[in-house]
Amino acid sequence: MRVVFATGNKHKLQEAREIFTGVEILSILDLDKAFDPDEYGKSFLENAVIKAEAARMKSGGLPVLSDDSGLVVPALGGAPGIHSARWGGVNGDHARNRAKLRTDIRNITDRRAHFLCTAVLLDQDGAALVATGRVDGTLIDEERGEGGFGYDPMFIPTGDTRTLAQMSPAEKNALSHRGRAFRHLAAMMARQFPQEEQ
Repeated sequence: MRVVFATGNKHKLQEAREIFTGVEILSILDLDKAFDPDEYGKSFLENAVIKAEAARMKSGGLPVLSDDSGLVVPALGGAPGIHSARWGGVNGDHARNRAKLRTDIRNITDRRAHFLCTAVLLDQDGAALVATGRVDGTLIDEERGEGGFGYDPMFIPTGDTRTLAQMSPAEKNALSHRGRAFRHLAAMMARQFPQEEQ
């Protein structure tokens, strides 16, 4: 089975390729170098659907995978939430996003946070499969680890002492919000398209 992933994020693309075994994951950038839809939705689901529908127009009839995810900090009123990728003012600038987050949490004692991910697969007819994933943890105001991306160096999952950035890719995928959503979606795809798995 071949699927077009509606992302230009090479880290997300690699995670998807590691999780969706038996599925050939193509990047939307292979089909449209300028793919950058306006994520005007008010929820992770709305933004994931916006990206999927935009990519479907370019996919040449192939199914389309998309996701939207972010960090939710209850003590910050749920921020950065759907604005996680551009929290520092520039879309995709991870260092600036983490710098702003460090400033935001400097004077709060409740450092609980969670990552949320909504993943969507649109088939050739536009029918949707939707899966979600969540991982809870706490934030630290320093950066630890060289792996991962985004807020990973500041996030310690519940039950561990390491940040997501200190884990191997396999360890992170086993417990991350995106890993959980993608595995759930992969299981749904296997049931929906059993002939594709042969």
